[in-house]
Amino acid sequence: MAVVTFPRPLQKLIRELSKLPTVGEKTATRLAYHLVQNDPALVDTLARALHEAKEGISFCQRCFFFAEDDECTICQDHSRDRSVVCVLEKPMDLISIERMGEYKGIYHILHGLWAPLRGKGPESMKLQELVDRVKEGEISEVILATSATVEGDATALYIARTLEELGVSTTRLAQGMPKGGELEYADEVTLSKAFSGRNRLSA
Repeated sequence: MAVVTFPRPLQKLIRELSKLPTVGEKTATRLAYHLVQNDPALVDTLARALHEAKEGISFCQRCFFFAEDDECTICQDHSRDRSVVCVLEKPMDLISIERMGEYKGIYHILHGLWAPLRGKGPESMKLQELVDRVKEGEISEVILATSATVEGDATALYIARTLEELGVSTTRLAQGMPKGGELEYADEVTLSKAFSGRNRLSA
């Protein structure tokens, strides 16, 4: 008896959907079925949205957050305090902090962490770009808001040592953040306490 399988186009759709983070084969199958069977109009709008995101979104040339132009909306906002820069691992961390509604400075996204055991050195993140921004002289405090993990702590210490001779104050979020916790999943109260209780980081 022949084994019954999905048509090849549906198999391909399931395979591509299952490549997304946290999406396993069963979830991908349910999503594919919904798109094909229940909401075919969504297929067209989803395809257009994906294409527009691919073609229309890049990284801010200043802070490396998502942007439609050369600079993101935060870097274009002249009401922000440009003397304080918050250093983050990934763009989603910025969304978490902005949701808190208290921080009024600017940002710098590293797009990675210093992790020598995984072959990730300083060149694998936007560290030199941060150093160049600090050298411009406008920044007086760098808040290191990497996640409270081993790699996040190591990255914060490495950056603090790198910036030590540039005459800028370097602080680290207080341990309102749980050890091993990801910044992206922290609630607003935890983030608020972590910001208000941040400490100077000695190299």
